[in-house]
Amino acid sequence: MRALTIVQPGVLELQEVEDPTPGNDEVVVEVGACGLCGTDLHLIDGESPLATYPLVPGHEFSGTVVARGNGVEAPALGQRVAVDPNTHCGACRFCRSGRANLCARYAALGVTGPGAFAQFVKARAANSYTIPDALSFGQAALIEPLSCAVLGVRRCGEVLGRRALVVGAGTMGLLIGQLLAAMGASEVAIVDPLRSRLEVAATLGLGPCASSADQLAENFEVAVDATGVPKAIEAAFDAVDRGGTVLVFGVADVKARVSLSPFRIFNDEITVTGSMAVLDSFETAARLMGTGQVKVSPLLGAPFKLDQYGEALTAMRSGTGRGIKTQIAP
Repeated sequence: MRALTIVQPGVLELQEVEDPTPGNDEVVVEVGACGLCGTDLHLIDGESPLATYPLVPGHEFSGTVVARGNGVEAPALGQRVAVDPNTHCGACRFCRSGRANLCARYAALGVTGPGAFAQFVKARAANSYTIPDALSFGQAALIEPLSCAVLGVRRCGEVLGRRALVVGAGTMGLLIGQLLAAMGASEVAIVDPLRSRLEVAATLGLGPCASSADQLAENFEVAVDATGVPKAIEAAFDAVDRGGTVLVFGVADVKARVSLSPFRIFNDEITVTGSMAVLDSFETAARLMGTGQVKVSPLLGAPFKLDQYGEALTAMRSGTGRGIKTQIAP
């Protein structure tokens, strides 16, 4: 099969590799669509401490089950699925305390092992979720990032009736914004320098929208950074009110640093928190998308082919590609 491989940081090749064979309790999925995200860029640039190379990236995906290993009763052959790429050991202190997303031996398809920028990918059967017929492969590939957003909004605590700010109107910012609105936030303001993204935010019922946080009134009770950019994180912190919560959701460079006022954290009782990957949120995300409570079609454009990965990366980095979410359809 063909697979996009990060040979070493900064070096990508489209290679012919062996087709995957399912082991016990595993399935092989023919990939229908796989999204590019900020984590993939960090992997490509050699900025992830989790990766070893060579590596086939790609962890936001959906497709069709084409092979099953021993012990697999579901999903069935031919079943359309979206896959939670994360696996946990179940034995470390984090797993045993209900925080498996912080697993000491955390692993994920496309991050620590072969992922879905390929024609086929091997996955755990238990992590493969049936998708409604109404969802396209492109839409269903967004269940994984939506599941991350679900966990992030849970980390924000009480949302009902609170004013919320989301810095960054990329895929994650718009998913989080919709979830905050669905959770009863009285207002979900959106900040992004790209007018095209703000226009999509408005069509999703989010707003007010602005190109910088300085253009909005302060005193938000919940502020989310969905960029991973230090200045954007600082802007979210500066905009939050006393007693408020700041969620650092965007994936920053491991060496990045921000300047926050410890006096404000102390004196104003500001909670600064993070959110890592997925935790008991994948099935919830699938339901939210399947029922139309979270809309993803406005985020999608035409997918790129596997041999167009260079164009796809350029589109992802510039933010001006085919839709807000860049996807590849192997």
